Amino acid sequence: MSEQLERVKTLIVGSGPAGYTAAIYAARADLKPVLYTGMEPGGQLTTTTEVDNFPGYPEGIDGPTMMMQLQQQAERFGTEVRIGMITAVDLSDEVGGIHKVTVDDSKIVEAETVIISTGASAKYLNIPSEQRLRGGGVSACAVCDGFFYKGQEVAIVGGGDTAAEEASYLANICKKVTMLIRKDEMRASKAMQHRVNSLENIEVRYNTEVDEVIGDQVVEGLRMVNNQTGEKEEIAITGLFIAIGHKPNTDIFKGQLEMDETGYLITQPKSTKTSKPGVFASGDAQDKIYRQAITAAGTGCMAALDAERYLATVESKETLVS
Repeated sequence: MSEQLERVKTLIVGSGPAGYTAAIYAARADLKPVLYTGMEPGGQLTTTTEVDNFPGYPEGIDGPTMMMQLQQQAERFGTEVRIGMITAVDLSDEVGGIHKVTVDDSKIVEAETVIISTGASAKYLNIPSEQRLRGGGVSACAVCDGFFYKGQEVAIVGGGDTAAEEASYLANICKKVTMLIRKDEMRASKAMQHRVNSLENIEVRYNTEVDEVIGDQVVEGLRMVNNQTGEKEEIAITGLFIAIGHKPNTDIFKGQLEMDETGYLITQPKSTKTSKPGVFASGDAQDKIYRQAITAAGTGCMAALDAERYLATVESKETLVS
């Protein structure tokens, strides 16, 4: 490993709405933030075509443009945005301690504060037709994209609480919702099951999986297969929503920070503070409930304010080490 070593005041890991918002606030507070983008600069929104529910864009905006503008705003106030992947971390247990982060297995960055905004990745079925039509009618967020299918027929895959909640949401705006559940029962809570079953325009198909998403440029239909009988059936739909869960991008912090059984970082109530002093978590890396760009941005703001207040209580050790 190279012996490159650098000391910074605030290091931001991740570049979605949470990371860039944290960078804007940290830079304006003179925390001199350095932000590493990770493998997917801009985060999940870069795979979204239209964003219609983020305040301030009355005509909507496409995801990549929005993230580019957020980056430009962060850089305007002095954030140093770098392309790079964090490959190892060594987080201090001490108040005022220095956290060590390895970038691309070659460079060590020492930071007085670390803001984690690594996000989460939606789980997909990983069949070729589904992947090909992501952004063309295949979505992992009904709340984000359901509006575009108002009055149309759609399908949703999943049997947990999130799938049931999103199916109910879609049922309020879509003509018909076909819900595909690969087992013979729904995993969702009884209350959520009752809600789904009470809506006349939701058809639940048990023991059913996606065989192929039909369509060239956009979703035009769905071929389903009964995993008990092998029988296949096609239906006409314009949108397919995948609701089989998310995986937080937090593996690198295992053993160092407290997280729940699925890997979401645990923060103190009404705070972004993690189990290590000077380390803060924002966005989908710690939020498994809302998972929206606007809520991620809000917690990014909180993380920067928490970092600023933390640094005010400890003696700054900022220096550049050659």
